[in-house]
Amino acid sequence: MNLSTLRVPIGQKHAPKRVGRGMGSGHGKTSARGSKGQKSRAGTTRGRRGFEGGQMPYQRRLPKRGFHNPFRKQYAIVNLKQIAQLGEKAVSPELLLARRVISKLYDGVKILGEGELSGPVNISAHRFSQSAKEKILKAGGKVELVAS
Repeated sequence: MNLSTLRVPIGQKHAPKRVGRGMGSGHGKTSARGSKGQKSRAGTTRGRRGFEGGQMPYQRRLPKRGFHNPFRKQYAIVNLKQIAQLGEKAVSPELLLARRVISKLYDGVKILGEGELSGPVNISAHRFSQSAKEKILKAGGKVELVAS
């Protein structure tokens, strides 16, 4: 058996509907399109996506509000209390990812100042809040910015 011997099962394929071949064929005169209307005319298709027959389409009826910045940067957020629970002396975005503190890096990691550090911790991240910076330095740690 090879590909050239394969055949379509009997009854699977049908001859195309022959329209416009006279009244005796059953598909004469209007060629099974009905009479009048947009779909009976030549050159028509089923319409564009969202086309509602000339009625104002749904996506144009809805109000548009605000501004959506296509260049927005999204950061993975980490609080100082989460870093304190790790018990590490040096914290980097890779460590946070490995320890599943964050699930994804996005455009970088931002450290926020919620919580307290018990000892000095060297933290490298893409962004720091002002309160987080102050608390890290007060605890005797270092703040290191990672280039994006």
